[in-house]
Amino acid sequence: MPMGASHPNTQDEPVLLADGLVKQFAGRRVVDGVGLRCRAGQVLSLLGANGAGKTTTLRLCYGFLQPDAGTIRVAGIDRCTDPETAARRVGVCTQDDTFDTDFTVRGNLEQVGRYFRPRPPALKARIAILLERFGLDRYASAKPDILSGGYRRRLMLARALIHEPQLLFLDEPTTGLDPQARLEVWELIDTLRRDGLGIVLTTHYMDEAERLSDELVVLREGRMVAAGKPRAVLGDLVGEHVLVLEARDPAAPAVCEWARQAGLPELTRVLSDLHLALDGPGLARFIARFGDLRFEVRPPTLDDLFLKLAEKS
Repeated sequence: MPMGASHPNTQDEPVLLADGLVKQFAGRRVVDGVGLRCRAGQVLSLLGANGAGKTTTLRLCYGFLQPDAGTIRVAGIDRCTDPETAARRVGVCTQDDTFDTDFTVRGNLEQVGRYFRPRPPALKARIAILLERFGLDRYASAKPDILSGGYRRRLMLARALIHEPQLLFLDEPTTGLDPQARLEVWELIDTLRRDGLGIVLTTHYMDEAERLSDELVVLREGRMVAAGKPRAVLGDLVGEHVLVLEARDPAAPAVCEWARQAGLPELTRVLSDLHLALDGPGLARFIARFGDLRFEVRPPTLDDLFLKLAEKS
């Protein structure tokens, strides 16, 4: 049986449909009019700097916080009018490990399963499937504190899926993991997507977002500044191309002046390189003017987007 949804959506409605979300703390709007849409078998990533409102938006959607305004529907269920049924459709994997170290790995899954009323059907069989699926079966009788960081993440994921939700929230799922453990978590997430689970992800790792995301929502100071497929968002906010020039090149000051006179954004310095975002015609003009220089042209990445947002903050 797939790890994802076993309950059909109402008229193929997205598993998450949030609109106009607002949340204030101490008179300041930390979420200001955010809207999200995630379908089954899709990964939606929320991106933004610290304080952009990503985690607060997630907490509104999975019910930890109540919005001051806006609507949230989970698998066709209005979270406001039927919060218990909506919560049953949702799994949550937070940034921090929150399992109980007094219980074994299997015991943690059993305890979570007992929280639900009614309990998930065939709970023991479900736990056995999860232990095998996440490579935890050899640690089933061990305490979680002996697990490596990657396996602790696996346990958190398995626990979030004990009741077969249709929608999974992942808040910074690979923070602190080594590269091999991160890759293994990515593969698990990709498998869950292919099984039909809707996944909403926050991350600061731009390579993670690029590899996993079907759609992006970019937040800045609680507001949406872009939404769509990764390539489209990059094209809209960064440009078609990124030109990379050595900062110590004698022509660098002339390039900066050319960009200023052309009304282009200032060049971004990254270590010993200068980066300039250009569209196709802009790149042609640059080559016509500076064709003898040594430079690199590459597609934009989410790192470029993050740096651009940081320039405006």
